[in-house]
Amino acid sequence: MSEQATVSVSPGNNNDDLARRLRHLEDKESLRALLIHGWRALDRKDWRTWIDCWTEDAVLEFGPWERIYGREAILAKVETAEAPYAGMQHHILNMDFEVQGDRATGVGYMWFVGVADPAAASSPYAMGGPYDWDFTRHPTGWRVTRQRLGVWWTTGNDTLQAFTPAD
Repeated sequence: MSEQATVSVSPGNNNDDLARRLRHLEDKESLRALLIHGWRALDRKDWRTWIDCWTEDAVLEFGPWERIYGREAILAKVETAEAPYAGMQHHILNMDFEVQGDRATGVGYMWFVGVADPAAASSPYAMGGPYDWDFTRHPTGWRVTRQRLGVWWTTGNDTLQAFTPAD
């Protein structure tokens, strides 16, 4: 014989709190899924899927580059920098999010590995550093409004000079 749990719905119980906590967890998972979905698209050079994760007025701040404003300008810069790589892996590590209604912030770490020449795959270019994001909720889901990405370390040679500082 199995027991079945029952939950009563009445004013003053914890259902509102449970719904709030569930929404908070769902929001955090949606933010994580957005980033993983978008950044895996970068690895496939599916630029449209990646940039669809951003708002029209988004801002990208990346260590070696100038601040970039607007979704299409961000797309143009990233595609130009990363398209020449024969293979890439964008890893997002230790993500943590804070949700406040229809706004959220997040932090994490980047570990990028790029192979310029498949014949020299044993010598990839890699870099890592902190991510810092701002998000906003849209009718179709969360979107990135700002990404700040620092470079704390690199290894290998950026033979493509894709990530050299702007002059």
